[in-house]
Amino acid sequence: MNAIDLAGRHAVVTGGAQGIGAAVCARLRQSGAEVTIWDLEPGPSDGLAVDIADEASVAAALAATRARSPRIDILVNSAGIAGPTAPTWDYSLEDWERVQAVNVRGTFLSCRAIVPVMIGQNYGRIVNIASIAGKEGNPNAAAYSASKAAVIALTKSLGKELADRPIAVNCVTPAAARTRIFDAVSEEFVAFMLAKIPRGRFLELDEIAAMIAWLVSAENSFTTGAVFDLSGGRATY
Repeated sequence: MNAIDLAGRHAVVTGGAQGIGAAVCARLRQSGAEVTIWDLEPGPSDGLAVDIADEASVAAALAATRARSPRIDILVNSAGIAGPTAPTWDYSLEDWERVQAVNVRGTFLSCRAIVPVMIGQNYGRIVNIASIAGKEGNPNAAAYSASKAAVIALTKSLGKELADRPIAVNCVTPAAARTRIFDAVSEEFVAFMLAKIPRGRFLELDEIAAMIAWLVSAENSFTTGAVFDLSGGRATY
C-alpha cells in the first residue's frame, strides 16, 4: 500500500458504516486522518446517526461534528441506495423519490453544510461517489442512473464555484462492487453488471478507497470538478 499523508486532517464520510464508505474510512484512518461517520446506523463506531436526506438532521450532525473538531478538511459522500429494478414505465413514484432523496438531496445537503466550513478555513477536499450508471445509464435502473448523473453534474458545478480557492471537488464513477447495495437488485441484474466490465470482475473496495485517499490529499491541488473512472474499462471518458 502506498503511503498517503493525511495526518492532522479531519474527514466526514457519509454512509461510512458499511460497504464502500467503511473501506474509505479504514483507508483514511490508516493514512492518519481522524474520521467522523455520518450514517443512519453508524454501528459501534464513534459516528453520528444522520439522515442525510433530512435538512435538520444534517444541521444537527454538523453542529455535533464541529463540537468534536472545528475543522472539516475532507468530505466523502458515500451514502446511497440503489432502489428496485424495474422498467421506467413501471417504476413507482415513491421509489423514484426515495432514491433521489438519498442520492441527490443527501449529497447536496452534506456539501451545502460543510462547504462553508471549508471556505472559512481556506482548505478542503470533497469526493462524491457517483456511478458508471450516471455516465451510461443502466436499463431497469432509471432512478439510480438519473441520481448518479445528477451527482456528477453537482460535482462539476460545485467544483467550478470553488475553483478560485484551495478546495477541490471531484467525483468517482465506480462499476459495481459487492456490497449490501446488491441486496436490492436481482441476480439477473448483478450478472448484467458483471458482463459489462471488460476486466471481468467486480471492483474491490480497497481499489476505490485507494483512489479516494489520493483525491482527498493535499497532493491533489489542481484537479477539481473532474470525474475519475473506476469502471474496469467499461467507460473510458
